[in-house]
Amino acid sequence: MTDKKTLVMGASLKPRRYSYLAVKRLVNNGFETVGFGRVGGTLESAKITSNLEEIKRIQDIHTITLYLNKNNQEPYYEFIQNLLPKRVIFNPGTENPEFEAELREAGIEAIQACTLVMLAAGTY
Repeated sequence: MTDKKTLVMGASLKPRRYSYLAVKRLVNNGFETVGFGRVGGTLESAKITSNLEEIKRIQDIHTITLYLNKNNQEPYYEFIQNLLPKRVIFNPGTENPEFEAELREAGIEAIQACTLVMLAAGTY
């Protein structure tokens, strides 16, 4: 296990979704992973939950990787910041300059990148 505990926001149990692939590849690369999505369940060893209270109880989340478009992120701004992650990855289609600036002001690294590419390249 690596020390980069990861929360996938917008996690899906549907195999055709990029968030599904991200959860699978994170787990298979040794990252402790949890997901937040509309439907709860388990994917590999990662628990996917639709309950924010469960996520709030998780300690030391290093990275939050977003699979929510800009409009769907807004209700979670405060929630994400309060988790105090070290970084937030804005995957393609989730770019949000305003929120990225807010995160940086709070001392959180905000990057536009692709989790799947980062994992494949060894730069995660």
